[in-house]
Amino acid sequence: MSDIEKVDLESKDLVAERVERLKALFPEIAVEGDGSIDFEKLRLILGDEVDEGQERYAFTWPGKADAIRQAQMPSTATLRPDEDASVDWGTTENLYIEGDNLEVLKLLQRGYHGKVKMIYIDPPYNTGHDFVYKDSFQDSVENYKKQAGLSGQSNADTSGRYHSDWLSMMYPRLRLARELLSEDGIIAISIDDNELNSLRFICDEVFGAPNFIDTIIWKKRYGGGPKEKYLVTLQDYVLIYAKDLSEIDDITVPLTDESIQRYYTKTDLNFEKRGPYRTHPLEANKTLDARENLVFPITAPDGTSVWPKRQWLWSKERVQRALENNEIEFVRSIDGGWSVQTKQYLKLEDGTVRRGKLQSIIDDVFTQHGTNEILDIFGDAKIFSYPKPTKFLIKLFDMIPEKSALFLDFFSGSASSMDALMQMNLNDGGTRKCICVQLPENCAGNKKAEELGFDSLCKIAEERIRRIGKRIATEVDASNAQLTLTGELKPLPDIGFRVLKLDSSNFDQVEGGALVDNLIKPGRTHDDIIFEMMLKWGLELSLPIEKTEVAGYPVTSIAADELICCMNDGLTVEVLEAIAALEPKRVFFLDSVLTDTIKLNAAQIFKRVGDKLGYEIELRTA
Repeated sequence: MSDIEKVDLESKDLVAERVERLKALFPEIAVEGDGSIDFEKLRLILGDEVDEGQERYAFTWPGKADAIRQAQMPSTATLRPDEDASVDWGTTENLYIEGDNLEVLKLLQRGYHGKVKMIYIDPPYNTGHDFVYKDSFQDSVENYKKQAGLSGQSNADTSGRYHSDWLSMMYPRLRLARELLSEDGIIAISIDDNELNSLRFICDEVFGAPNFIDTIIWKKRYGGGPKEKYLVTLQDYVLIYAKDLSEIDDITVPLTDESIQRYYTKTDLNFEKRGPYRTHPLEANKTLDARENLVFPITAPDGTSVWPKRQWLWSKERVQRALENNEIEFVRSIDGGWSVQTKQYLKLEDGTVRRGKLQSIIDDVFTQHGTNEILDIFGDAKIFSYPKPTKFLIKLFDMIPEKSALFLDFFSGSASSMDALMQMNLNDGGTRKCICVQLPENCAGNKKAEELGFDSLCKIAEERIRRIGKRIATEVDASNAQLTLTGELKPLPDIGFRVLKLDSSNFDQVEGGALVDNLIKPGRTHDDIIFEMMLKWGLELSLPIEKTEVAGYPVTSIAADELICCMNDGLTVEVLEAIAALEPKRVFFLDSVLTDTIKLNAAQIFKRVGDKLGYEIELRTA
């Protein structure tokens, strides 16, 4: 290595990545010289698998081609840290990002690709008065700042592009969101009747119709009034899709106390270990595929052989194990015979509590509950209209059993999602993490917000999280002040969040995209540059950051030397040797601190150490 490479300041290019995958599968389609694909050769290879018909079922709208292009365009923007607005900056794993979610989703691709377990969004419902994002192919960050300054922008149904504008806004965001989901991840999207059908169409295309899980009907209101023109509309919907349904074994949620008390009513000798149980008939009432191996006798307590009318649900081997584990119950039927029942204990054999199914109708939590939460937090419900109730979101988030999962909400509104996840962690000791993204729409016209000093929706949401965090901390302190029998203290969940703000790159560019050497934009700090490097290198933005010295030289270390940033004058060979001795994975230098001699020495020193360690230490400059 005779030189140090420049950092790629564009976001992950998803199209280029897919092109490379195609070339790996079909090397013969690569066009020599320019790296493009010979599409005709690909069609020839695929043969009969290519559909050349002129008529086929498809969902389209004016502007769809541009919407696809919007998802494919890389971003050169960055996220700038705001430590003053954050809480527990050094330890929190939650992120609150102010910015246009289209650009933010692009920037998150390197560090969070395939890592998000669940995405929940509550996008604009397109009622004719909602704020509709106007995406631009020009300067995306300048366009975002223009959009953020608007308030109450309408999308009138007389415009002729009423549905098309909404679809063009949603489509690229969903395509990018899918890339962030883990293979067994799911997305849940709140919507009303205005765009329910349209949303189902584009989700079928983006996620694949076979990955549709269900539509939840949410009865959001107690009832209606005289203002209703036709029927009294009580419901909204939540569409749920998997990234890959074949990767998901089951979807369950914790059983409610009501469900446990209602159904788990029986006890036996296993009660202390496995709790109460409920019973189910072992006999299959209906069967589409008769199986002879499921037809056999089971011996009752009095020695009677009990045969099924059709067949059992379990095999002979499974029944034998159940008999040995006391998981079979024999009940006398009316005619004096025996009914064979299976026992379903509340606790599994390992002691964990059984989970159940989320019903497709939610009718025990209402919009008013969300309004009451805002009233409770701020003292006035008018500061934010129609927030999603945290109880409603917890029902959805409970579909993910992992207590350390990562959640994303990129239409986060009043930050109900982060509030709900903090409550869940408080209740069960989990370490769930949340990324909230919200356009900082201004609060012009909202008198209550202005009275409290909030100039944007993001400021309201951030203050909500702060107040909820303080409330949780107070609750934990009160709980720990009371001695428990075990002496165990209640852990304080992560109640912090790092605030990051979308902005243009910290580095000036000249025509053609070439960087001007050593030219950092006025007002940009070393911290700004560090986060841009984390983004471009694909590091999670919640990783710990430590400012320290190596051989007397100031450096910033991310995630225990996963990345070391050198941005001050005074680099020497001795400093380079000391940094290399820390065995970092990546090292970043500002061009302005590198002389030709130091650059050459850096390349040689880190190559030598990398060869010894068995991996290449990546060196980059900007």
